[in-house]
Amino acid sequence: MDQRELLISLTFAGYLLVILVIGVIAWHRTRNLSDFVLGGRRLGSWVTALSASASDMSGWLLLGLPGYAYVAGLESFWLAFGLLVGTWLNWRLVAGRLRIASEEAGNALTLPQYLSNRFHDDSGLIRVVSSLFVLLFFLFYTSSGLVAGGKLFEAVFGLPYLWAVSLGTLTIILYTAFGGFLAVSWTDLFQGLLMAAALVAVPLFAMDLTDGGAGAIATIHEQNPELLDPFTNSDGEALGIIAILSLLAWGLGYFGQPHILARFKAVRDASLVPQARRIAVSWVFLTLTAACLVGLMGIPVFETPLEDAEKVFIHLVDLLFHPLIAGICLAAILAAVMSTADSQLLVSSSAFTGDIYRVLFRKGANERELVLVGRLAVLTIALAAFLLAMNPENKVLDLVAYAWAGFGAAFGPAVLLSLYWRGMNRWGALAGILVGGITVVVWKPLEGGLFDLYEIVPGFVASMLAIVLVSRLSQPNSSSPGR
Repeated sequence: MDQRELLISLTFAGYLLVILVIGVIAWHRTRNLSDFVLGGRRLGSWVTALSASASDMSGWLLLGLPGYAYVAGLESFWLAFGLLVGTWLNWRLVAGRLRIASEEAGNALTLPQYLSNRFHDDSGLIRVVSSLFVLLFFLFYTSSGLVAGGKLFEAVFGLPYLWAVSLGTLTIILYTAFGGFLAVSWTDLFQGLLMAAALVAVPLFAMDLTDGGAGAIATIHEQNPELLDPFTNSDGEALGIIAILSLLAWGLGYFGQPHILARFKAVRDASLVPQARRIAVSWVFLTLTAACLVGLMGIPVFETPLEDAEKVFIHLVDLLFHPLIAGICLAAILAAVMSTADSQLLVSSSAFTGDIYRVLFRKGANERELVLVGRLAVLTIALAAFLLAMNPENKVLDLVAYAWAGFGAAFGPAVLLSLYWRGMNRWGALAGILVGGITVVVWKPLEGGLFDLYEIVPGFVASMLAIVLVSRLSQPNSSSPGR
């Protein structure tokens, strides 16, 4: 190991030590399932905002999105804009109401439990079906984070891909299983700030290599002027309505992401939501813009095209900074991976423990047993995601896109209508979850014409229609949404 690798390794070790210490502290404050799943509903506005945002963006913010901007140019800003609008709408329409409604619905800790209690589903169908979709789509989502971590350790330390993924998986398992929601949320605050600092620093310093922003634009124009046109792809072909809608439609996914919605339920009081919204939307605007600029700055900096576009951030950091600073910036990738993977593992564990294990197998399980089962579930689910991540050819953005669509279509319409429409009932909720999730699974492998549309759009629309039609055709539920 040379001096550069040694300094970077020491930086990584320091970062991991801080994270694990936080996990141990949170272990001592985790006394029951509510603490493990939602931190006892006592998060402040800053922790809620940055935890929701950091767990949302994951490793794709530093690998997938810069890589997409590197190959597609300004086309990537359509995706970023859709995500920014979706973030604002989610905080505006869902956050405050869900915080109140989830507590009124029997202090529901998980999304499946909330939907089940909200519509008085004594059969347990909503909880079980919802949990199965949570486990399915989080396998892909968590796997994307492990792939991102594998690419990081592979590029920085030259580790074999298997070892790299194994190291990242082990770290995530340890502090998620130990500390639960408190560990995840506290570390997300720290990791969110680190991610933002690294993303902003890289394009700013990269401008010194291109004679400023004007020099970078001139160089990109010389190489491929189509990359500077948001209405064409890199080959100069006009982006059709299907392509633009597919990119903007990423914003629809926010309403159904269990790991983000969990932060809304955990905030100490609904009155803190407006401040948290301003913090979260500002962070998302800053990081999405910076991530796209990282990819764009990679175009003029690297005369020879990169073999793996999703490593453009890593290569820029290696080129621009002293090893200690580089180590901190590269730790931001690990922070992004961990801040999302830990949240996903925790939500998956919660769904299995509270919505499958307790409903189907051990209705009388005590709190101590449920926390133990939750920690074992973290281990099991992480290992399943680890096996799925074994293919180094996987693209981070592709894995995220599939899981994002699945959650957005299966749960987004159900959550929105549960908060705003009194006419929705349990049969409508169940139909919407099933139709939305199945539509994404069926639509994904189809190609050509209309089937090139991002699967979240047909899934979201089909789910919304299913909820309305089935609710109107079946016995209405008299319960009212939370206010």
